[in-house]
Amino acid sequence: MTAAGHTLKGQCLCGAVRFEIAGAVTEPHACHCTQCRRQSGHYVVAAEAPRDAVTFLEDRGLKWYRSSAKAQRGFCGDCGSVLFWASDDGDELSFNLGSLDAPTGLTLASHIFVDEKGDYYDIDDALPKFTSDGEAVEPR
Repeated sequence: MTAAGHTLKGQCLCGAVRFEIAGAVTEPHACHCTQCRRQSGHYVVAAEAPRDAVTFLEDRGLKWYRSSAKAQRGFCGDCGSVLFWASDDGDELSFNLGSLDAPTGLTLASHIFVDEKGDYYDIDDALPKFTSDGEAVEPR
């Protein structure tokens, strides 16, 4: 978690979506699921914050795409930047770390959906790894 009181700032490539996140956020994870890879072109690194901790300073470009029966993905309709993931039944908003201004103070904590990762790369760090079912993957 980031320290309470720390404010993260982020935006899309063109600035049509700008936001701040006040307070603590979860440790980031790298998501290797098929949807994240197809939407972004590779895997996505994201963290979560309570929805009420996120303030939009500009949202004229913000569009939402229903990516499954239980979640939607937020992006900029002007420049195409991939920004958010939101479950229909949660109070959290996932945000992509690539959209944040530095310094973030965040460090990658784990990899998820590793059973769906692309065949063109390896995950060769020592961080915890989990399948799409949440099962831990033993290091090789």
